[in-house]
Amino acid sequence: MTTHHAAEVAKLHDKIKDVRFPMFTWQDQHGHLLSQPMTQQQVDADGGIWFYTSTLTALWDCIAHRPQVNLGFADQDGSLYVSVSGTAERVVDRERIRAMWNTGVQAWFPAGPEDQHVVLIRVDPHSAEYWDSNDSKMVRIFAMAKAAITGDKPDLDSEHKSIRLD
Repeated sequence: MTTHHAAEVAKLHDKIKDVRFPMFTWQDQHGHLLSQPMTQQQVDADGGIWFYTSTLTALWDCIAHRPQVNLGFADQDGSLYVSVSGTAERVVDRERIRAMWNTGVQAWFPAGPEDQHVVLIRVDPHSAEYWDSNDSKMVRIFAMAKAAITGDKPDLDSEHKSIRLD
C-alpha cells in the first residue's frame, strides 16, 4: 500500500466510522438494483469494509455473479453523506468470522460463529464521494429558511469531494 493510498483509506474510514448501518446496494440476477441496511463491522488497513451475512440470502448469491456494489452512508444529524462504490467479495473464513464476532452479530446468528451459514462480505472500495457540512444543525436550518425567503441558494460551509482508492 502506498502512502497516498493509506491517506485515502484513512480519509474514508474517518468519514464512515460512526455510521454503523449503511444501505448496501447490489444487482439481482435480472440486473435490478436491491438495497438493504447492513451493519458495518470494520474497515481493514487496505480500506476493505466488512459485513456478516448468511449463505441463505439473495445478497450472498447475487454478488457471486455481479460483485459491483454501492454502500450509502448517512448521518443526518451531522449532515454527512457518503457513497462508496466497490467490488464485493464472498469470504468463508472461520478464523476471521470468530475474530470479528460480537454480541450484535450473535443476535442475528444465535448458533454462533460455527453456524455453517454465517459468512462475510468484504467490499473493496474503488471510489467514494462525500458531502459533509461543517455547520451546526441550527445554522443549516436558518440558511435553508433564509434561502426559501430570498430565493438564493443556502450559504453553507460544506464540502463535496471524491476519494479515489484504486
